[in-house]
Amino acid sequence: MITMAQRIEALRVEKGLSRPQLSAALGLPKSAMEKFETGRQTPTQDQQKKLADYFGVSLFYLRGESDDRTRMESWLSGAVDEPPAPPRPAAPAPRPVSRPAGEDGPMLSAFLKSKSFQEMVRATVLEVLRSPEGQELVRKAVRKELERR
Repeated sequence: MITMAQRIEALRVEKGLSRPQLSAALGLPKSAMEKFETGRQTPTQDQQKKLADYFGVSLFYLRGESDDRTRMESWLSGAVDEPPAPPRPAAPAPRPVSRPAGEDGPMLSAFLKSKSFQEMVRATVLEVLRSPEGQELVRKAVRKELERR
């Protein structure tokens, strides 16, 4: 897995910038990029946002959490701005699959029902919705809903 330090360095080199040039372009101290790229210091949330905006990549990509450079608003806006698809005929309900005891079904079901998993999912969703990308997505969805009425 690639680290944020490696990702920052790769993006900087790709743009043909020196560390001090990138620091200056972002309004950061001269030595900031050296610290970020060597892993001696982690950029703050605000600094990460500045870096992602400067390079035109998502925060997930910058942090090394994804190999998809696409910014969230790019791939999510398509889902919000596209006209609704024509209705499809309803598919028949899937038949329940009976599994022998001890297979993954009961384990997965127990995992999905666990309080800790549900809290983790809730926290993640709230974090995404609080992000600038998430806020923009909510604004677009509300705007679109209001236009429908």
